Amino acid sequence: MAPLTALSPAMLADRVRGALWGIYIADALSMPVHWYYDVRTLQRDFGRITGYVAPKERHPGSIMSVSNTGGHGRGSQGGRIVGDVINHGKHERWGKPNVHYHEGMQAGENTLNALCARVVTRGMAIRGGYSQEGFLQDYVKFMTTPGSHNDTYAESYHRDFFRNWAAGVPPEQCTKGTEGHNTASIGGFVTLPPVILGAMRDGLEAAQAAAVRHLALTHESQALAANAKVYSKLLVEVTQGRDLREAVCSAAKDIGMDLSSVLRYGYSDVDVVHRVYGSACYITDSFPSVLYLAYQHADSFEDGVLANTNVGGENCHRGSALGAILGAAHGASGIPRPLIEGLHDSQGIGGEIEAFVSALFPQAT
Repeated sequence: MAPLTALSPAMLADRVRGALWGIYIADALSMPVHWYYDVRTLQRDFGRITGYVAPKERHPGSIMSVSNTGGHGRGSQGGRIVGDVINHGKHERWGKPNVHYHEGMQAGENTLNALCARVVTRGMAIRGGYSQEGFLQDYVKFMTTPGSHNDTYAESYHRDFFRNWAAGVPPEQCTKGTEGHNTASIGGFVTLPPVILGAMRDGLEAAQAAAVRHLALTHESQALAANAKVYSKLLVEVTQGRDLREAVCSAAKDIGMDLSSVLRYGYSDVDVVHRVYGSACYITDSFPSVLYLAYQHADSFEDGVLANTNVGGENCHRGSALGAILGAAHGASGIPRPLIEGLHDSQGIGGEIEAFVSALFPQAT
């Protein structure tokens, strides 16, 4: 590894801002085509996405009608966690075929996991750092307050957490015994960047430990925790100035991924994501896809996040993880202004990012 050139406080803050903007930009770009696993159908419905658009009313691959509204995974629509405890008023939408996961959202709006990243960012700005107790208080309040968000879908981990919470389990214990086949998913990475960035002031190991502790509050998975440590290292290194492609190659080795052979064959992004690594939410599919896309599109934040959107699959949560890496590499100053200004709540997000930087990186302000 080449020695890093020390970044000025202003340059470091620009990279922190870029990482946070990247979470929301990549998520909102992908929102209308989230979980489109057939790229031909994506192209039929939207062409090539180049900016923010609203979702269509019908999602041809939606499985909400067979998803469990009372807990994780697939199951019956009899449970009322969705509708009564979280995602208020949305229960009846889950029982109908082909309802879009993000039905009714506007162009540039963020999905639920990205909104939870905002919850983390706001809380850290207010407290001047991360607090597990504070996060759980903020998370429970946000999720159980009617009208706090406009999303229809909630991942399995939200449904399991609040199934336990509604039964009287203390928030810090709500993930116990909830691990399922899809717990180790890239959706768990979406709220990690502000935690990692806030803790990196105390070194890489502190950032990794903070990420793993935070993740355990919502996801019971050793496999996901192990990958989160690699992701944390990557984000810290890139934010602190390491070359993006060099850092990605190091992360690929850490997870036993043979990136060089894939690059050598010159496959398309669609072929790599869908046929080599996998386009689903599982961390074994999605994290290698993040690393591939970050390497392949390292020279352009915009190209990277749009490539992620247009290959479909689990592109929202994969996109947030990727967007943070690309945003850290290019800084907020390297992100095209239309991508920032086109977010549905750009002003609110911008205020939260500035409050975060002011509280945790005061030397840069």
